[in-house]
Amino acid sequence: MKSLAKTIGLITFVLLLTNLINAQNQQYLVQQDQVKPSMQVEYEKTLKEFIEDCKKNNLQGTNWTTARMSDGKYLYISPIEKMADLDRNWFAPLSEKMGKENLQKYWDKFDKCYDKNGNYTVSLVKDLSYMPNGLTTNTVGQDFRKYHFFYVTPSNAKNMAQEFKAIKTIFEKKKSKEHYRIYRSGFGIIGEYYLVVLSSKDEQSYAVTSDENNILLGEEWQKAFDQLMLFTDKYETVSGMMRPDLSYVTKK
Repeated sequence: MKSLAKTIGLITFVLLLTNLINAQNQQYLVQQDQVKPSMQVEYEKTLKEFIEDCKKNNLQGTNWTTARMSDGKYLYISPIEKMADLDRNWFAPLSEKMGKENLQKYWDKFDKCYDKNGNYTVSLVKDLSYMPNGLTTNTVGQDFRKYHFFYVTPSNAKNMAQEFKAIKTIFEKKKSKEHYRIYRSGFGIIGEYYLVVLSSKDEQSYAVTSDENNILLGEEWQKAFDQLMLFTDKYETVSGMMRPDLSYVTKK
């Protein structure tokens, strides 16, 4: 959480280019903490106390939803309207209300819980995502997440996007009940990727739906997936859970 409060230098050509590319898609700032296994209980305890102080002091202008991944990463996901939002000191109002020393105590507690953390941006790619009932990240009752990372070289990025479009067409034609969102990596990431995120009630429900979907889509889907993999530099999957109890969302 600490590095969200730091000023990030943004006036670079890369950021300007990223802003143009993602202009039509919702962008998110992601704060990632790689928490030590032995410190996860202490980390969550501190985070819940921190959230209570945010509520007590009515912190405004800052929202995040939290996900915990199976490899020990905690992700804090905040929508942003423009890249310049990253220049803002997100917790300045909180520092003013509770005092710099008291806020620093929280940063010190968090620091003990991890050795690695950082920030990056991702963009929700609307035209590649498949959610026929309405595109949303708020999947009520479906807090389980399955993340599929398709890493791609710059020369193959356009080809990969075309393959995702072909896959979406198959899902639409077959009226698949397995819905997904696709994100594109942005600023702060070493190596490009497309991220496919699926929501479900739990891991067992995800596995059942996935098996049923494979049968529904048949050989056409398998061929399309094989074609996608031709442009994939590296493929990884990881599970996770959304954590509403570790999130902080205020009304606008």
